[in-house]
Amino acid sequence: MSVERGSGRKTAFLAATATFSTFLIIALVAAWSVFYAPGPSAREGEATIVTLPSGAGVNAIAATLKSAGVIRSTDMFKAAAALTGADRKLRAGEYEVPGKASLRSVLVLLVEGRVVRHYVTLPEGWSSAQAVDILNRQPILTGTIDTTPDEASLWPDTYEVSRGETRASVIARMRTARDQNLARLWAARSPATVVRTPEEAMILASIVEKETGVAAERPRVAAVFTNRLRSGMRLESDPTIEYGITRGVPLRRGLRRSELDRPNPWNTYQVDGLPPTAIANPGRDAVAAVLNPPSTADLFFVADGSGGHAFARTYEEHLANVARWREIERRRAGLAPAPPEPAPAGPAAAEAPAVTVPPGARVITIPAPAPAG
Repeated sequence: MSVERGSGRKTAFLAATATFSTFLIIALVAAWSVFYAPGPSAREGEATIVTLPSGAGVNAIAATLKSAGVIRSTDMFKAAAALTGADRKLRAGEYEVPGKASLRSVLVLLVEGRVVRHYVTLPEGWSSAQAVDILNRQPILTGTIDTTPDEASLWPDTYEVSRGETRASVIARMRTARDQNLARLWAARSPATVVRTPEEAMILASIVEKETGVAAERPRVAAVFTNRLRSGMRLESDPTIEYGITRGVPLRRGLRRSELDRPNPWNTYQVDGLPPTAIANPGRDAVAAVLNPPSTADLFFVADGSGGHAFARTYEEHLANVARWREIERRRAGLAPAPPEPAPAGPAAAEAPAVTVPPGARVITIPAPAPAG
């Protein structure tokens, strides 16, 4: 009898063990299938944006994912995270979770930190009003910018931003970048620079930036303006007039004669020296060019039809360059070439034509090179 009872107990134990093993295998298979099975479809579109705040624990993360419709069960997520060790590696940030992503895919996304990255770019030479417009058009940013920043107070660059970040904080980062970069460039300035303060450097650099879109020309344009300021000549820069009209909003047309003649504090055809403020946010190359201008005798430049400019040492050379540019404009407009200027009759024909000195300019005589030997 005792043998039979012992045998019965052993049989019952083996049966229970087999049943438990069967259930365990079934549970593992079920868990495995849930871990790799497709998750919920995105409620809108093909993916769901989920933001996990810094410092959130696995319980809060699971609740956020469940609320967003990314996972079906918070318990399954927490169990899978604990079993795989992912619960200690989940990273905060903004995630784009594809529709029907498996539980495993969601965990991998969060462990590897494949966050969505957003960038805003302030191009070189754009005004502070345009910078505000750039930030206002970013739907992921929050808050308002109550006052347009001063010109040349922002550093042109590409900035990474986060969903929910305030626009004011991005402006603050742009200001900090400007201060840091200007300090480094100012410390490396050449004795050849004509500016006396970092603020003057930014004013002149903003004019250089607006005058040419060709990076290689910025040092030469800076040299022209340096030479003009040293000689007491007015800068005579069209972009300064435009700024006086629009305060940094693109004019999108040419200047009118009446606007050239109309006084405003930024009209460098009428005011001596630098205008009262910068006219844009200059980039590194323009600031460096102003602080380290090359040694040239150039005093003038005008468009040459190729996207760049023709430079001249004298006003006579400049007039010839202007005439070539006018002909290019006429050809592009489909107009006939301008008739040649009639030569004066009689003995005066051999004399050089009188030179009209431009407004604000003094007659500058460029010394001839000393004879060799």
